[in-house]
Amino acid sequence: MLIAFLTAPEGVEQVELTEPWQAVSDSGDKPQLVSTRSGRVQAFNHLDKADTFPVDQVVADASVDEFGALVLPGGVANPDALRMDADAVAFVKAFFDAGKPVAAICHAPWTLIEADVVRGRSLTSWPSLRTDIRNAGGEWVDERVRVCEAAPSTLITSRKPGDLEAFCDAFTAEFAKASGVGASR
Repeated sequence: MLIAFLTAPEGVEQVELTEPWQAVSDSGDKPQLVSTRSGRVQAFNHLDKADTFPVDQVVADASVDEFGALVLPGGVANPDALRMDADAVAFVKAFFDAGKPVAAICHAPWTLIEADVVRGRSLTSWPSLRTDIRNAGGEWVDERVRVCEAAPSTLITSRKPGDLEAFCDAFTAEFAKASGVGASR
């Protein structure tokens, strides 16, 4: 299954990109980096520049039909930039409209809020987003990982890099279910 990783050209938290990417690869699925511009994505370790990663596809040219699921890594600047890009917001919303699973960590729910897909859902995030999530009609919980199966699609969320192991275990299991393979790859 092809899994989209959506990031802005700059500001993604590196570990929130690389560890889920590795988890997808280890599960037998294929990750693909989608961004709002071609070229390379500049990752960060908090506020310090880290590595760059090649963009596989520009979001304006991407179709949800190509992918089985979506991962939204965090970082403060990354989702803030994504929520200002109409193509990125539409891409995220299309996964929910298609009933495909979405995984988001840390500040990534800002993009979910902009796509208007948190209403009636239970999710977690970096704690500073709790009021934004509540104002958007979601229920914020303080947990390592939350799997919300409210229709139309499953949403898997986590708070921070310290939750990555639980996050990766949860979303790879949910993605396996969605692909019809089952959680025991």
